[in-house]
Amino acid sequence: MPIAATRSALKTALQGVTANVYDHVPESVIPPAVVVVPNSPYAEIQTISNNTIRCQLNFTLTLCVAYHSNAAALDNLEALWLQVLAALPVNYVVGVLEKPSVTQVGASELLVADFNVSTYYTN
Repeated sequence: MPIAATRSALKTALQGVTANVYDHVPESVIPPAVVVVPNSPYAEIQTISNNTIRCQLNFTLTLCVAYHSNAAALDNLEALWLQVLAALPVNYVVGVLEKPSVTQVGASELLVADFNVSTYYTN
C-alpha cells in the first residue's frame, strides 16, 4: 500500500464531519475544512528488513473555519475539533491541538488550528 493511501484512508474516516476534507493542500480552501498534511518528522522509521518497512507516520490536520466573529469562529473551531476526534480511526495516536490563529487564504480570513495525529505504516 503506498503512503498516499494512508492519507486517503484518513480523509475517508473524516468524511462524516461537517466540513470539507482534503488529503492534500487544495488551491482554495472552502471552510469549514480539514486539511490532512504531513507533519515533521513525517516518518519515524522503526524497522527495515528485506521485505518490510515499518514506521510511524505523523500528520497535521489543519482545521479551518470562517472568521467573521471571533467568539462564533472559536465555537465553530471547537465543535469541528470534537467531531474530528470522534471520527478518528482507532489506530491513530492523538497529539496536541495547537492554538488557533487567523490566517488569510485568498480573499478569506480563516481561524485555523493544527491537530497532530500519527499512525503506524507497514509495507
